[in-house]
Amino acid sequence: MNTINQREAYELLTADNAALLLIDHQDGTMGWTSTIPRGELKRNTLLLAKAAKAIGMPIVMTTSMETEAQGPLMKELRDVAPEEYDSRIKREGIVDAYMDPAFAKAVKDTGRNRLIIAGVTTEVCVTFPTIRALREGFEVFVVEDASAAVTKTAESAAMRRMEKEGAVPVSTLQIVAELARSWALPEGKILNKFLFEDLFSRL
Repeated sequence: MNTINQREAYELLTADNAALLLIDHQDGTMGWTSTIPRGELKRNTLLLAKAAKAIGMPIVMTTSMETEAQGPLMKELRDVAPEEYDSRIKREGIVDAYMDPAFAKAVKDTGRNRLIIAGVTTEVCVTFPTIRALREGFEVFVVEDASAAVTKTAESAAMRRMEKEGAVPVSTLQIVAELARSWALPEGKILNKFLFEDLFSRL
């Protein structure tokens, strides 16, 4: 008798079933963090955006109070995803991005039920919209190394809280490899090139 629990086959993340949400990667907010070097944080965030653009995955960007201490969105994202950069949701004080009607609408308008989320800070800007999205029925993947927190303790508490709600912690490399599906495919070759240019060359 087979006693192994039978589980459904895993469905890979694709441009057809997932969207990338980049939350508050702003000059000021990134300066408040200490859990990952700022250069690595920027590199991983840009790599996610480049991968999403390469395969046609929807990207939703949002910022909080750009004229205040949070500062402007990192300008490098405009070079990678200019349309998404220019159409970003500019929140005026709403802490949980998913409580902003414009952001919630933009996410739902993607038509995807799986969300890849990265943001700054992890304990605030990532945690609250992740929990809200999970409770609305989305499957959420939190990219830990394209997010950053004020302290390691805060980051650990945030990740435990999100995992308890059902979020899946992932890394940038995991996401890019999963989106590639096969390094022999045209899209896989492009994403592999990004990895060697933006990630492996700096290790």
